[in-house]
Amino acid sequence: MIIIGEKINGTIKSVGEAIARRDKEFIQKLARDQEVAGADYIDLCAGTEPSKEVESLRWLVEIVQEVVNVPLCLDSPSPDTLAEVIPYAGKRGLINSVSEEGDKPEKIFPLAKQYGWDVIALTLDDKGIPKDVETRLGIARSLICKAQGYGISADRIYIDPLVIALSTDNQSMLKFVEVMRRLKEEFPQVKITSGLSNISFGLPKRKMINRHFLTIALYEGMDSAILDPLDRDLMGSIYTTEALIGKDRYCRAYANAYRKGLI
Repeated sequence: MIIIGEKINGTIKSVGEAIARRDKEFIQKLARDQEVAGADYIDLCAGTEPSKEVESLRWLVEIVQEVVNVPLCLDSPSPDTLAEVIPYAGKRGLINSVSEEGDKPEKIFPLAKQYGWDVIALTLDDKGIPKDVETRLGIARSLICKAQGYGISADRIYIDPLVIALSTDNQSMLKFVEVMRRLKEEFPQVKITSGLSNISFGLPKRKMINRHFLTIALYEGMDSAILDPLDRDLMGSIYTTEALIGKDRYCRAYANAYRKGLI
């Protein structure tokens, strides 16, 4: 599974404070630890007010690139911020994100084309997150079609069907799985990702819920997730599930993760 490390996010209090005081050592340690734990991308979200976002996100890009070799996932709700910061990234990464809100496709897809980056696409439009499967599928199809119009192939698109908190919709996981199954049938090369921990918002024992959601979603075909790679139990669930569903030949990845102390 493609793991996008979620720890460098300014909406997390300790990280936001570190960004505000430009605590390079704190941020770089978070980046290094996630890479060592198995992250394929390091997500960078400044989480600051719009007037400071470009400067903060650019600073994050510069200092994180000094200490990790994995590519970055640039995370901002503003296409203009992403356009200003992406030139400072040294290697091709992942744009987080595009949706059907406003003119985001017309701003994000040209960026992805110009710089060769992959894109996370959210099943979201100006009306918000759809409650039903069919509307989410329609948004996903529209975004895939628009991306292809810019020469962005399906295998460069990570569709996020948007996990809603189980505490507010007890069909949340079932809807996610249904969208994923049907998209995989229509667009076999498209990748499916998720903001994993959203499923458990508002409930006790969140990590337990996250692990079980992950196991089911992996079995059903999820390719990626934005998650905490420093959660050894969660990482253990990934390696165990991939071995059980035949994605880990001779359990080599599982055994290597054990030997390295990752699980």
